[in-house]
Formats: sequence, C-alpha cells, structure tokens
Amino acid sequence: MSPIEIEPGRLFVGGQWREAADGARTEVVDPSRGAVVTTVAEAGAADVDAAVRAAREAFDGGAWSGLSGRERGRILQRVAELIRENADELAQLESLDVGKPISLCHAVDVTNAANDYEYFAALAHSLDGAVRNTPMNALAYTKREPLGVVAAITPFNFPLILSGSKIGPALAAGNTVVHKPADETPLSALYMAGLLQRAGVPDGVVNVVTGTGPVAGEALLRHRGVDKVAFTGSTAIGRHVAAVAGEALKPVTMELGGNAANIVFEDADLEKAVGAIIKAFVFNTGQFCMGGPRLLVARSVHSTLLGILADAVPGVPVGDPRDPGTVVGPMAGEKHLKKVEEYVDLARKEGGRIVCGGERLDLDGGFYYKPTVIADLSNDSRVVQEEIFGPVLTVQPFDTEDEALALANSTPYGLASGVQTTNLARAHRVADRLQAGIVWVNDWAMLDPAVPFGGVKDSGYGREYGPEALDAYTKVKSVVVSLD
Repeated sequence: MSPIEIEPGRLFVGGQWREAADGARTEVVDPSRGAVVTTVAEAGAADVDAAVRAAREAFDGGAWSGLSGRERGRILQRVAELIRENADELAQLESLDVGKPISLCHAVDVTNAANDYEYFAALAHSLDGAVRNTPMNALAYTKREPLGVVAAITPFNFPLILSGSKIGPALAAGNTVVHKPADETPLSALYMAGLLQRAGVPDGVVNVVTGTGPVAGEALLRHRGVDKVAFTGSTAIGRHVAAVAGEALKPVTMELGGNAANIVFEDADLEKAVGAIIKAFVFNTGQFCMGGPRLLVARSVHSTLLGILADAVPGVPVGDPRDPGTVVGPMAGEKHLKKVEEYVDLARKEGGRIVCGGERLDLDGGFYYKPTVIADLSNDSRVVQEEIFGPVLTVQPFDTEDEALALANSTPYGLASGVQTTNLARAHRVADRLQAGIVWVNDWAMLDPAVPFGGVKDSGYGREYGPEALDAYTKVKSVVVSLD
C-alpha cells in the first residue's frame, strides 16, 4: 500500500481553511516509524475565539438550527455516504496518525463512523416533544431545542469514532460545533471537516481547531460563547474540565478513564473466553478506555487459562499497521510507550510474574510493545488499580462470586466490564451488581450507535450513543397555553 499524500493541515473556521493567527505549526508523527509525516496549524486563543464566533453566528442565524430535523437528517445521511465512499483515504489517515492496523481502521473506525452519522441522521427525524396531561384548563406541551455552540474535545486513541459520537448527535439536535481533536492525532478531523462541508453542512456549523490542550483546549473550555462541553479523555483532565465548566454553569458530558474487569467463571466456554480476553486487552494496542486489562479467573481454571494465554498471546501478530495481517500496531506515541514500560517495571518490583511479553519490540523505529500478561500481583498493586492504557493484562484468581464482584468493583473506575459464563442466571445476576456503564457477556467490545455507553464513578457521567445521547445536546422548553 502506497502512503497517502497529506496536505499541510490548516484550521477550518467558518467554512474556510486558514493558518493559525501567529503562524504556529506542530508536527504529526507516524508512530510505526517515529517519523514526522506532516505539520498542522497550532491554534491559539485568537483562533479559538474566531471559531467560536463563527459557530455562534451560524447558530444565531439559524443556518442549521433553522432547518427541520428531516433536512438535517438528510445531510447527515450524506455524511455517512461520503465516509463510505472515502473509506480508503480515511482508513489510511487513521492508520498513519494513530498506528492502528489498516484492517482495524476499515472494519472498526471507518465503519463505525459512518454508522454513527447514519444513526443520528435517523434520530434527527424524530426529535420531538410531548403533550402533558394536567388538571389545568390549558394545553401543556414540551419542545426539545438545541443548546447552541458545543465544544467537542476528543482524545488520540479513536479520533474518527469519538468525534462522530459527539458531532453526530450535536448536529442532529441543531447545534453548531467547535471540534478540538487531540494534538497527536488531528488528521482525520481535518479530513472530516471537508467531508461535512461537501455533504451540505453550512459554513460555520462545524469548525476544527488543531492545537494543544493547555492552549487551544483551555481557551475553548473557558470561552463564554460555548454553551456545552463534550469531552473524552483522562480522569485527571476530566476533573479540570468539570471544574472550569462548573464555574460557568455549562452542561458537560464526559467519558473518562477505565480499568475494566473481565470475569471468567468456572463454567465458561474457555475457547470462546480466550478470544474475548485477548481482544479485550490488545484491541487498539490496549489504548481503549473500555478495554479489559484486569482478568479475574475462578481458581479452578486459573492455571489452565494462564497456560493457554502463555501459548496464545505471543502468537498475536504485532507489526506494521499497513500490513493487512497485523492485529496489534504501535503505541500512539513515545510517551505512551514509556508509560507502559514504567508500569511493567513496577509490576516486577511488586512481585508480579511476567507470563509473556514484558518488553519493547524493536521494529522500524516505531513505538511497539509486546502484548504482556502478568500474574501474582496483589489487588492493591498500582498496576492492578491504575489505568495503564497499553497491551498489558493482569490476572487474579477468585474463589466465590462475591469475591469476583468485590475485586471487579474495587477500582475507582466504572466504564465497562465483562462476564464469561454459560450460566444465564449468573450472567444477569453479576451484570446487575457490576459498577459499570456497560457489561458484555461472553464477548468484548460489542458496540453499536444504538447502544448507549458511558461511565460511573471516576469514569465520568453522561451517555454517548443511543437516543439517550440527544438528551445531552438539547434543552426542554415547556409551553402552557390557557384555554380559558
């Protein structure tokens, strides 16, 4: 596969491509080779202000909110069609930018991005209110209205999908958007700005400002012209986002860190369970907030399952993301790779046993780390309790269902969880008691735009996907008409 040609990125503001006001630019690195592939504009506070003003003008002028839901839906459906028509270009960009295997980009990222816009296109048609019965001699009804200007701040690991999960419902509800992608992975966001414009989204409705979190992100978060913040990222930054938004009483939805437990009971189909276990911790090179880095195994099958993993995990294809056979690509950047190394070193110091992996993979100068399985750590180990965000799996035994649940719920996070069992009653019983926004049974990462996801505890609040997503992008107005 020949590398995609990339034009130097500029900001997209008010329907126009422009350089940053001070001319600043930042490098974009291919994580599979550690090499600079292009530069993009680095927005400052003045650029963010211009983008918010463009979004405000478009909203107040009714360029988008003034359209019927059906008209907005038609345009969003065209966005989905354009994503599918340009699937190869988008997959190459996402692979080059993040280090994802090209096959994964096609099957997951591009497919789900198209599905996101298609789903919210359909919901745009049905955005309505309700008539309420009251004892008053009056007609009382509700209307759902857009909030205004939405700040969408997205992370580095799923740029295409996580921008669609915010921009899609925001546009379906009639809002305008300023999108600040992660400074490490901005390329698909810029490409999508062009596709949205081609689909018929009016100028100023979607704006993209590339730049750093401390400068562009902070300016966007604090801008008085922003009416709502949609954020995905780390829990630490999420606390800051919530505090700043709270000062201005801006509504916020945030999907934050995760450290999900995957529970394997003694009655599980181990052949199926192993597939779910490996997928849960190596998917997207472990850079997945809903990944399953903690494996809890019934003691009666603990040794057997460890032996299976010791044989199977080293055979997972790791390598060049442009190779269609690659399953695990590089980490998205040098700092992410170093973080994983530090945690594995800590595991050794804490008495952990490296079952397999545990070291870098020297390949083309890229940021590769071998999928790693660690046993014999205590539950209070930092390696167990904290989010590693890499291809590392810790394995702990348990004796009873109650102990499994106590271990699963013992971290501050609550984004996802998994249950591997052939006992249907147990599956429902355990799912009810797991402190997580989504529970998968006998698989992992089964996601669809119709199914809401989000966290509890330190994993955030609010829901993306499903009709529930539109609740976060609308406000309810009540109208009461006297019939006297």
